[in-house]
Amino acid sequence: MIKRIFKILLLIILVTFGIWTIYFLYEKSQTPPEVFVTKSPFDTTIAKKTVATGSIIPRKEVNMKSRVSGVIDKFYVVAGQEIKEGDIIARVKIIPNMAALQGAETRVSQAKISYDNAKLEYDRQKNLLDQGVIAKADFLPYELRFKSAELEVSSAEDNLQILKEGVSKSMATASNTIVKSTISGMVLDVPIKEGSSVIESNTFHEGTTIAIVANLGEMIFEGKVDESEVGKIQIGMPLVLTVGAIDNQTFNANLEYIAPKGVAENGAIQFMIRAAIGKQTNGAFLRAAYSASADIILDKKDKAMVIPESVLQFEKDKPYVEVEKGPGVFDKVFIKTGISDGINIEVLEGVKKEMKLKVPQAAEPEKKG
Repeated sequence: MIKRIFKILLLIILVTFGIWTIYFLYEKSQTPPEVFVTKSPFDTTIAKKTVATGSIIPRKEVNMKSRVSGVIDKFYVVAGQEIKEGDIIARVKIIPNMAALQGAETRVSQAKISYDNAKLEYDRQKNLLDQGVIAKADFLPYELRFKSAELEVSSAEDNLQILKEGVSKSMATASNTIVKSTISGMVLDVPIKEGSSVIESNTFHEGTTIAIVANLGEMIFEGKVDESEVGKIQIGMPLVLTVGAIDNQTFNANLEYIAPKGVAENGAIQFMIRAAIGKQTNGAFLRAAYSASADIILDKKDKAMVIPESVLQFEKDKPYVEVEKGPGVFDKVFIKTGISDGINIEVLEGVKKEMKLKVPQAAEPEKKG
């Protein structure tokens, strides 16, 4: 009896195992339906642009230099201070050249000797003229020599005083030792300290920079564009500036200059561009030498119908998309495209907004089993 029950149980187990095996093999043989990711066209603003990197600088930036050599006696400004045209920046104390000073003192001595001699002759001839001994015409040469000697003494003394103090008696209000600002603006930098030596600006030397002054109310963007892009831009195009130091804010600019000659950098030819930055900065303070990048808008369209570039395919350089006609069924449709921003591309002909477009190479869903 027990053996019979054992045989029945074994038979039931074998039948169950067989049914399960058949079901498992059947399930394994079934191919799951392929699922495709689709996208639909939509309306948006699309712009084709190129990017230039550069920096923000003042349109007017001037290096203030001394007109005499010496040492800085006193500064009247500090970096960050707003000043006006004509304000005093610094005073220079002259350290005279000993050879030039010796020559000037010798000239004064010689001029005084000539003056004393001319005055002696002038007084003698004046007495003779007053007595009627000589004629007026005979007296005039002595008078001329006396006045010339007088002028020579005054000139020699002025030259000596200029060498010593930087200013003469005859021009006391015009001192070369006082450095004044030639523009209104902000002092960006004072690169030297009081007591530092300075060299005058002349035809042989540009001179020592005492201070840098710029008008920060008028800023420009200077950057460089690759030769492959420079032919696509024109003066007057709008730019959108992004400043690395200022988050979540952009600035509008207008292209005003494109360099006619390029410069080789790292094996590529770069062309300098310059753009005027708009006055509206929404309270942001643009500091000189901020690094920035400029998006140059080459073309722009509002409310354009676009599709993601991920759905675009090509056949012999002709663009097409696969349009869903039914579950898992797609038809190839050639389209006509417009401008692209690198993510989306404008569609001019071939599709409608209600269509669903296949994304090529979509990930397959996991298979059961």
